[in-house]
Amino acid sequence: MIIFPAIDLVGGEAVRLYKGDFAQKTVYSHDPLSVAKDFATAGATHIHLVDLDGALKGVSDHFDLICRIKAETGLFAEVGGGIRTRETIDRYLSRGIDRVILGTVAVTDPAFVPSLPAEVRSHVALGVDVKDGRVAIKGWTETADLDLFDFCLRFREQGVDTVICTDVSRDGAMQGSNDALYAELTARTGMKVVASGGVSSLEDVKRLKEGGAYGAIVGKAYYIGAIDLSEAIEVAK
Repeated sequence: MIIFPAIDLVGGEAVRLYKGDFAQKTVYSHDPLSVAKDFATAGATHIHLVDLDGALKGVSDHFDLICRIKAETGLFAEVGGGIRTRETIDRYLSRGIDRVILGTVAVTDPAFVPSLPAEVRSHVALGVDVKDGRVAIKGWTETADLDLFDFCLRFREQGVDTVICTDVSRDGAMQGSNDALYAELTARTGMKVVASGGVSSLEDVKRLKEGGAYGAIVGKAYYIGAIDLSEAIEVAK
């Protein structure tokens, strides 16, 4: 299993939200690039980057910063937040970003992903945020009446094999990951499931690995010292 240490970006800073609430924001660093370099020093090979301003506005506010993080760390970089057009996807991929995460546009425009060439789709992951049992969009501010499993299977059939799934109710809450959800999603869809939200301890990492998760995103637990990144990477191997 792969550990994806995360940087969520608001106003050029590395932040964490509590249960997806922008009003409950904690700033952890004014220098996200330095944070990313620390990830690499700890042995990380991958990084999860989210442009939260972009998720709200539908445009990528942190494009240059994100591309600089990729260029200066060399980490496998997956990026989400505000990626809703082919032009934005092409811009990121042309600058070396390895994977783009499509969330809102996958819900609001079902024809968008099938319209992408197969080569582009190979760099696409589905981002599914689950809030109160429904799929959340637009920076977690709205929910859509969609069944999680049917929704993911639709994109699996369209050639998207990776899904980043966030249980919003646990994100930033340090309450443990929703292991049952991710195990069921893996079993029912056959997709590479990256678990996000509530990964708070090495025990969470162990359980997610045992449940067949492809990856786990570590955010707040790293920033407050609850998880040692190097240890988490070793446990996940």
